[in-house]
Amino acid sequence: MKFKRRLTIEKGLVDLTPIINVFFLLLIFFIFTSSFIFQPGIRVSLPKAVTSEVIQEENVVIVITKDDKIYLNDREISQDELVSNLRLIAKEKASLLIKADSNASLGRIVEIWDMCRTEGVLQVNIATSK
Repeated sequence: MKFKRRLTIEKGLVDLTPIINVFFLLLIFFIFTSSFIFQPGIRVSLPKAVTSEVIQEENVVIVITKDDKIYLNDREISQDELVSNLRLIAKEKASLLIKADSNASLGRIVEIWDMCRTEGVLQVNIATSK
């Protein structure tokens, strides 16, 4: 007597519930983490310029706020401290980036730029936004 083998392959269904749960949790994770990233620094609204260029090198940054306060690399300094720091920058031959608020007085910006030239800083750039 011969027995027949009844071998039938049943096509199973893939349960998508765990995959949907993982994607949903990843979506929630990225939404919450992206909303809590703040860039620390001094708040300055840069003036707009059409002909601005992107600078890729590292710079020493001077920030001038709308209240004409001066910051050197995120630290508030006086005008006398700025002169001594500009001498060090000139010796290192580093480039300087001035980030001035669009509401800062032009006289203060020109005064700092003139200090840079007097102390021998060779490359002075002004930050703008497009």
